[in-house]
This record gives sequence, structure tokens and C-alpha cells, in this order.
Amino acid sequence: MAPLIDNAIYVDGQRVHSPRNLDETFEILDESGGLAWIGLYRPDADELASVAREFDLHPLAVEDALTGHQRSKVERYGDTLFVVLLPAHYIDDREEVEFGELHIFVGPNVVITIRHAESPNLSAVRQRLESQPELLSLGSEAVLYAIVDRVVDEYEPVVAGIENDIDEIEDQLFGESDDDALSRRIYELFGEVISFGRAVQPLGGMLEWLRRGYEKYDVDLEVQRSLRDVQDHTIRIGDRIEGFRALLDKALTVHSALVARRQTEASLAQNDEIKKISSWAAIIFAPGLIGTIYGMNFDYMPELHWTFGYPLAVAAMGAFAVGLYAIFKKKKWL
Repeated sequence: MAPLIDNAIYVDGQRVHSPRNLDETFEILDESGGLAWIGLYRPDADELASVAREFDLHPLAVEDALTGHQRSKVERYGDTLFVVLLPAHYIDDREEVEFGELHIFVGPNVVITIRHAESPNLSAVRQRLESQPELLSLGSEAVLYAIVDRVVDEYEPVVAGIENDIDEIEDQLFGESDDDALSRRIYELFGEVISFGRAVQPLGGMLEWLRRGYEKYDVDLEVQRSLRDVQDHTIRIGDRIEGFRALLDKALTVHSALVARRQTEASLAQNDEIKKISSWAAIIFAPGLIGTIYGMNFDYMPELHWTFGYPLAVAAMGAFAVGLYAIFKKKKWL
């Protein structure tokens, strides 16, 4: 994919030029006095350096944009904003949140967008703005608003996907399920929610920081209202993420308790079986012991020629068996 994705110059909200390269963009922008929106996809160091020289971009911001792997943030260098956004996409079958990375330079007469992933679809943002020239005519902050709005809107399907998986986990908790697999599922989804929160939650603070500079940098009132609406949306999503974290934390606790209870019940059931087996073994053993003694081949045993020897031995066997049965029954072993 070519680094220069889309390149346009707007005057009063209308697209008046589509330069074929960056040099042409710089030349026409100086002549027209309009707004340039340069869309780049993974530019190399030379291409980014050319843009940086033309628009006097700060070296630290340029370095961040070139290397990528940044957190969500906003920084101001003179009259230029540097914004990093982390678009997100939910892969439902793997229950994973996949993150992109978008860098935006916002100057008085230029917006430079640098994508490091396919998401978000900035062509849709551009089409929206070009269909609303009254909004686009409000300047570079209006472009920033539309981009942030798109990124936040794309968070909603992620929220819906996570919510659906949490509902499934709640059903599994009290149903028949593989305990190890369920524990792994809860733990991994909990990790995805935390990562999602790291991408979303800084946005509220970023937009609040921008709000404090509206008057100083003369941001149009309509753009202010639009950004405030995006901030409210971001805060709502952040609150839902916090709710997901609490639910999954409780799910882990409940699952651990249920597993412990099942293990205890299994252990108790096993103990009961052992008690029953031991009890019957003892009941059978006592008469067998008596029978074994009288089965010895000795000529001189006092009871061998005693008239009551046999009935007494049988009675003793019965008494032992009944007595042991009564004892085990009272102890609830049988």
C-alpha cells in the first residue's frame, strides 16, 4: 500500500485540489491559503521528514509517529497538536480486542493523519466531512473532532462483543462447564477488558485537556459542542468498561467458590463411600474372626466338645455384626 493514501486541499469546506504528491501539496497550499488534509499509511523516515520540515513539526512528535507503539495521548507543540488514538476491533471467535494506532498532527492549516493499521476507516470520515462543508469549513479542529468521533463510535461494537461474552460466562457459571476452560476464559477476557480500558480511558482526560484551551486557541463554538459530545460518549464507554472489570472480577470469585464447593462435596461424598465400605468390612470381619478361630486345627480347644460351643459362637458372630451395624448407623456411616 502506498504511503500517501489521500491528499486534499479544502477551501471554505470544499475540496478544491487533490495533489498527486507532497511537493505539489505544499505549493498549492501556500497559494490557496486553504486547509490541507494529508493521509499517510506507515510512511518511511524520508517521507515523514519532508512533511515535518514543511509544517515545522516537533522532532519528538515525529519520532513517536515514525516508531509507533504509543499510548493514547495528546501533546501540544506551539500551535500544533499531536494526538495518538488507539482504534479497536473485537474478534468475537477469539474473544480478543485488536488495536490499531493512529497519529494525528493538527495545525492551523493542516491535518496529517498517519495510520499504522487498517482501522479506523478514515475514508469514511473524509466522505462525511466533504458532505458537510459547513462543518469542514470550521477548520482543522473540525477534522480532529470527526476522526475522534469515528474512533469512539468504533468502540461500541467492542463493548457489545465483550458484553455478550460476559453474559455467556454468567450462564456457564451455574451450568455444566469445564472448570479449567471457564477459568481460563474469564481470566483472558479480563485481560482484554483491561487492555481496552487503557486505550479508552485516557481519552476523557485528553478531551478535557483540549477543552481548557478552546478560548486560548479560538476553537469554534460548534466544534467545542461536538467535542464535548464525544467526551460524554467516551466517559460512558469508560464507565461500562469499569463495570465489565467488576463483573469479571466477581465472576472469578464466584467461580472459585463454586469450584471449591464442588471439590468439597466430592471429597465428602468420597468420605461417605469410604465410611460405608469400612463399616461393612468391619461388620463382615468380626464374625469372620470368630469363625477363623474355631476353624483352627487344634485337638485341645475347651469349646470343641462343649454342648453350647457352636450356638454360642454363632450367637457371638450375630451379636458382633448387629452391634457394629448399630454403632455405624448411629454415627451415620451407614
